[in-house]
Amino acid sequence: MSTIGTEQISTIDASDDRRVLVDQPFVLQLWEDRTRGEQWVVSYDTKGLALLSDEFLRIASNNAVENGQRIFEFKAVQPGVYQVVFEKRMGWKFTAEDRRLFKIEAEPRATN
Repeated sequence: MSTIGTEQISTIDASDDRRVLVDQPFVLQLWEDRTRGEQWVVSYDTKGLALLSDEFLRIASNNAVENGQRIFEFKAVQPGVYQVVFEKRMGWKFTAEDRRLFKIEAEPRATN
């Protein structure tokens, strides 16, 4: 699936190709259960992509569970093809619990 714009991606689309425009923000969104100690750790090429924000949106519930959406906002700073790798880490484990890969194709903005 290829998309242009700032649509959100769920964990169902977690191995996904994205087409974005340089200097236009885009969002990658993943579920995270902080009650279990989960945390998504991201790695990417900092020469081609910039992380604009990293936020956690807790889902309201009637119990003490703290789970929700981890929202990463990026922008491409130059044209190219980049990989964004997310690894779900647990505080007490040395290996990743889960891994998500996104291929980002950054295209230059059209000039008039």
